[in-house]
Amino acid sequence: MIAVQQLVRAFGLALVGSMHPRMLWLSLRPFLIISVFWGCLIWLTWTPTLAILGSFLTNSIFTNWIQDGLIWAGFDHARAWIAPFFFVMLVIPLIAISLLVLIAFSTVPTIVNNLCRQSQYSSLQCKQGGSLIGSLAYTFWSAFICLALVMLTLPVWWIPPLFAILPPLLWGWLTMRLMAYDVLARHASSQERDTLIQQYRWSLLVMGIACGVLGAVPTFFWASSALALVLFPIVSFVALWIYSLIFVFAGLWFSHFLLDALQNLREDELNQALVVETRVMDSGEQ
Repeated sequence: MIAVQQLVRAFGLALVGSMHPRMLWLSLRPFLIISVFWGCLIWLTWTPTLAILGSFLTNSIFTNWIQDGLIWAGFDHARAWIAPFFFVMLVIPLIAISLLVLIAFSTVPTIVNNLCRQSQYSSLQCKQGGSLIGSLAYTFWSAFICLALVMLTLPVWWIPPLFAILPPLLWGWLTMRLMAYDVLARHASSQERDTLIQQYRWSLLVMGIACGVLGAVPTFFWASSALALVLFPIVSFVALWIYSLIFVFAGLWFSHFLLDALQNLREDELNQALVVETRVMDSGEQ
C-alpha cells in the first residue's frame, strides 16, 4: 500500500513538473537532435533501401505471399506502397529506442539535478554508485536486447490482441531499465540501487508499462501516416515530439519515485542503527 501511495504521489508530481517550461525544453532538445539525425539518414537511404526491400518482398519465398495476398484482397496497387510501408515499420522502433536512449543518458541526469535542488531532496548525499562507462554499457546492452526482441516480434505486432500488448511491454521494460539506473547513478551506492530495484521491481515495472502504453499512442498515429505515406513526414515529427514528452515525463516520474524511496531507505537504515546502538548501550549499563 505504501508503494502504491508513493507511485501515485510521484505520478502527480511528474505530471505537474512536465508542464514546466524547462521540462518542455528538455523534451524539445532530444527531439530536434533525433529528428535531424534520422531525417538525414532516411533522406540518404530512402531510395536504395526501398529498392532492396522491394526486391526482397517480391522475390523472397518468405515474403512474396504478402503482396499476393494484398492484391487478392483488392489492393491492386500494393506493390507501389508495400516497400515504403515495411521501411517505415522497421524505422519506427529504431527511432523510438534511439530517442529513449538519448533522453535516459543525457536528459535524466539533468532532471535529477533539478529535482535535487528542491528542498525535499536537497539533503540526499551523493554516493556515485554508477559511472559514465557503466551507464553507457548498461544503456546500450539494454537497448540491444530490446531491439532484438522488437525485430523478433515485429511480424506479429499487428495481430490482435498482440498489437496492444507487445509494444507497451517492450517499451515499458526498456524504460524501467534505463530510468532506474540513470536516476540512481549519482546519489545511490550500487548496493542501494540493487536493493531499491529489487524491493520496488513490480512498482517500477508498472510505471514502465504505463509509460509504454502512453508511448504506444504515437505509434498508432505513425502507423496511420505510413498507410497514407503522403502525411508521413508531418505526422512522424509530431509523433516523435509526443514520444519525447512522454519519455521526459517518465524521467520525472521515476526520479520522484526513486529519490523518495532512497530517502526512506536511508532513514530506515539510520533508525535501525540507532535502535541497535540504544540496545547496546542499555545492555552495557545493565
